[in-house]
Amino acid sequence: MTKKSPIEKIIAPVSRFIHLEYTSGIVLLFSVIIAIIWANSAWHEMYHHIWEIDFSIGFDTYVLKHPLHIWINDGLMAIFFFVIGLELKREFMDGELSSFRKAILPMSAALGGMIVPALIYFVINKGTQADHGWGIPMATDIAFALALLSMAGKHVPTSVKVFLSALAVADDLGAVLVIAFFYTSGVDFTALGIAGIFLVVLIAGNRLGIRSSIFYLVLGIAVWIGFLLSGVHATIAGVLVAFTIPAVTKIDEVIYSTNLKKLTYEFEQEIPSNSTLTTPQQHQTIQHVKNLSMAAETPLQKIEHALHPWVAFGIMPLFALANSGIVIGADFLSSIINPVSIGVTAGLVIGKFAGILFFTWLMVRTGMGALPEGANWRHIIGVALLGGIGFTMSLFISGLAFKNPEFVEQAKYGILIASILAGIMGSLVLRKSAHQKAVRMS
Repeated sequence: MTKKSPIEKIIAPVSRFIHLEYTSGIVLLFSVIIAIIWANSAWHEMYHHIWEIDFSIGFDTYVLKHPLHIWINDGLMAIFFFVIGLELKREFMDGELSSFRKAILPMSAALGGMIVPALIYFVINKGTQADHGWGIPMATDIAFALALLSMAGKHVPTSVKVFLSALAVADDLGAVLVIAFFYTSGVDFTALGIAGIFLVVLIAGNRLGIRSSIFYLVLGIAVWIGFLLSGVHATIAGVLVAFTIPAVTKIDEVIYSTNLKKLTYEFEQEIPSNSTLTTPQQHQTIQHVKNLSMAAETPLQKIEHALHPWVAFGIMPLFALANSGIVIGADFLSSIINPVSIGVTAGLVIGKFAGILFFTWLMVRTGMGALPEGANWRHIIGVALLGGIGFTMSLFISGLAFKNPEFVEQAKYGILIASILAGIMGSLVLRKSAHQKAVRMS
């Protein structure tokens, strides 16, 4: 057993907390609560002012100057979408979306969970200035949904979690396409063309076998800047760059295992020094093991693993803090009676549930898909309800859909109410299902 240093003993509880599968959802929830309390406190002016502080990056005449909330929504969220892109590529290559048989059920469920909510919202807001917000209730917040699913009970089958994860990933793909095609302003084709050139260089680098993270980081930033200046939403750059990241190893697992055993044997044969230091030969062997392990690791998985904690515990909570500051006044109940709030709430709570459940039933009924192993229709009902937790992506799309701050605020009301309702109902259904299974097993 490895001896732990004092600092490792101190941070061990934090590390364990971070690696629990539902903790990112808990942190996100606390960020939302803090934002709402802050926006309704005596310091509410500071809450709104802080996000308008200008920050500049650049030199001479080449300067990007934007308020803090723009840097968060267009800059940091590009990293969020970059991780989504990595996740999508991994799932398409060797995951739940890697074959037609695997992908048909979650992708169909995701499609139903996007079409029906959008239609409900559009019908309610048809002919108004807010009808462009139909994309808001199409999204599912994977962090919140998986957190609640994980806390619903240990007897919920793992296959149900896999189904929800695949559904949410497919949902993210749909949201990215909606943003790209329907929520993009006027396009500067010169800037977009320059971004495209850098993107081609990244693709060529992948083909040539370049595995350096710095190479993809530097050129990826160049692509992001090009998109930012072009008018096409910069977060799309994150997804496109992610698809250029290499997803193959330099050596296969057999060669890795064989060489690792050889190096381990060499390490054990070396006479250890009588100090805390390793011998020169042992140190050299350790370096060989490091190089061997790097060759056996794909850059895609390495980068995804490295960025995930920063996105889950930094970027997403910060985004929620900056965008969830809903003012709850004495007229709160009357302020939510408007087409936008009603359309978003109905789309997420009713539309997501109906769309996911019906399209799943249709695939199973026609024999094109099958329920996840060990799952029943009560589990699918619970997942369909949890799909109504739109939060992060819905908030993001609402900022793109509306220029009118009043509509954005009304959309936030709907997102908050719908996410609470969907979360409570989905959790209750899954908990009851888990409880019944536990009773049958006892």
